[in-house]
Amino acid sequence: MTLKVPDNQTIVIFGATGDLTGRKLLPALYNLFVQSLLPQDFAVVGYSRTEMSTDEFREHQAANVAKYSRTGLDPEAWERFAAHLDYMAGGFEPEAAMHPLAQHLEEVDAAIRGGGRRMFYCAVPPSLFPKIATRLGEEGLNLGGRIVMEKPFGFDLASARELNRQLHEVFDENQIYRIDHYLGKETVQNILVLRFANGMFEPIWNRRYVKQVQIDVAEELGIEGRGKFYEEAGAMRDIVQNHVMQLLAFVTMEPPARFDAESIRDEKVKLLRSVPPVRRRERDLVRGQYVAGVVRGVLVPGYREEIDVDPESITETFVAIRLRVENWRWAGVPIVVRTGKRLARSATQITISFAAAPHLLFEESGLDLPGPNNLCIRVQPNEGISLSFDAKEPGPEMRIGQVQMDFEYEKSFMTKPAEAYERLLHDVMVEDHTLFMRADEIERAWEIVEPVLERLPPDPYFAGSWGPERAKELVSPYQWHLR
Repeated sequence: MTLKVPDNQTIVIFGATGDLTGRKLLPALYNLFVQSLLPQDFAVVGYSRTEMSTDEFREHQAANVAKYSRTGLDPEAWERFAAHLDYMAGGFEPEAAMHPLAQHLEEVDAAIRGGGRRMFYCAVPPSLFPKIATRLGEEGLNLGGRIVMEKPFGFDLASARELNRQLHEVFDENQIYRIDHYLGKETVQNILVLRFANGMFEPIWNRRYVKQVQIDVAEELGIEGRGKFYEEAGAMRDIVQNHVMQLLAFVTMEPPARFDAESIRDEKVKLLRSVPPVRRRERDLVRGQYVAGVVRGVLVPGYREEIDVDPESITETFVAIRLRVENWRWAGVPIVVRTGKRLARSATQITISFAAAPHLLFEESGLDLPGPNNLCIRVQPNEGISLSFDAKEPGPEMRIGQVQMDFEYEKSFMTKPAEAYERLLHDVMVEDHTLFMRADEIERAWEIVEPVLERLPPDPYFAGSWGPERAKELVSPYQWHLR
């Protein structure tokens, strides 16, 4: 399917001098421009507290694009793209603080054919979301505009509901785009194709044939100087409530009646409503916190020795959970998830373990029997899918071993998957909500993890390991496939 070229519009980025804009947003917009996937007439207006001229802003972003764009920076293409960049300094307080921006946007829109269509991207701390929405409403900029926000959406269920209430005072739900960048990844979107376009998988994607599902979001890095943020968030709020729940929904949801945004989002919410809140039992939950260890041959400090971290902190940097999906398709199938900082390597992977064949013929022959067939969906890195199955090993004796069929995006399609933000920004411009989270979906995800948000002393684990030893009990009688 060829991507649609969006209608002419203005893109306003709040927090335009920040890290997210420089590392992700501007490189993504530039890549879309190079691929002729931006409107014919468009403007990108940066808005931030930092005082600088438009020329300085363009020069600053040129360096970011050269460093972070997957396509590199072509001087001629950048010159044409940069002509659409604009910048103005400003804040969000007091009332009418955005009046100069509103006046400036009228001038910008006048230069764009069919002007008036606007996207407002909040590349700022979540605490500013309600304030920005209020200021936009004061100036009438909410009328026909779209607001885009990054996770986290709230700190718990109550705060998520309050945030949704504040946003809905200014914007209709169909004007709100809540981004989880995982949903922009090609491999996540491909889960739906894998499941619903292949006759070999759809009939066996259920409790009769699937014995366990594992979801891993492992990170080799530590908290990277974000001590203040991580002390408030922890692994549960940072990863489980959003990324993990989205992966879970895509892997286990029912097929939608139609392939459109609301049908897909309806099925995701329906699935999450089938997931009971996490139980606070030891056999269902393991928390961990890394201590000093060795990562890639380098000694790294423990979490409590990181900058801006309480020396007595009990914030979890690792979580493993056993979840349930109580519906006809998945009843009784353990869904085990694991995420953590400073693990042995970085990888996001979904593993479907199928029921073993009876093996009666080979068992009678005294042969060693291999483990179950596993379907592994590699979200990142080395994006692709592998399937393990049994085969006879070469030689005069009958020996059974496991082999893999492997698909890699880069090798099969001779291209690297596009960056997640390219797809997500494009979808906002064409007003496609498929990959964005609805208010009821956000709130249901919080309901699932709410019982275990309270901090309990975590189990220590060495940096560079796979987390606390007790996490192995959650997947028994299987092993963690990612190891």
